[in-house]
Amino acid sequence: MNAGDPGNGRERVFVSLGSNVGKRPQNLRAALDLIRRSPGIRVARVSVLYSTSPVGYTAQRDFLNGVLELKTRLSPRDLLDCLTGIERRMGKSTPFRDGPRRIDIDVLLYGLRQVGECGLVIPHPRMHHRRFVLEPLAEIAPRAFHPVLRRTAAQLLAGLGTDELVRTWGAWMAVDRQCRGG
Repeated sequence: MNAGDPGNGRERVFVSLGSNVGKRPQNLRAALDLIRRSPGIRVARVSVLYSTSPVGYTAQRDFLNGVLELKTRLSPRDLLDCLTGIERRMGKSTPFRDGPRRIDIDVLLYGLRQVGECGLVIPHPRMHHRRFVLEPLAEIAPRAFHPVLRRTAAQLLAGLGTDELVRTWGAWMAVDRQCRGG
């Protein structure tokens, strides 16, 4: 068993979700439900949701963001295809880079793997600059390890400045408490 394998041939994977269009909590709950129902994926832990100021293009509504820990046997490409399918199903529309979106799902870490393929880079190339990713990641997995930077989520978070406004918003829904500590 390698260090990224939690057992039973499943990889420990972290994904971030965000929404700032429409009913943000409902968008995130719907995405979580679709991920939970996806073959080959098990949701192991769920962060609380965070209200975050937009990054890049700032003339837009605040986002709600969260992070999930998944266990999967899917390859990184198959996982990405599944998640982008969920985004399409939910009507993802991004008019321009860093623009408003109904749903955005990004693969942050996939075990200790490093992947650089067309349309798929793992670890996520900007995660270590984003408080809205690191706050929820460090909440559920402070020792999650970035294999390129060789630092934990908690260490990466501690190294960030305070220019991004990130506030705890609340739980996804009451039933998710069963996944939070596990």
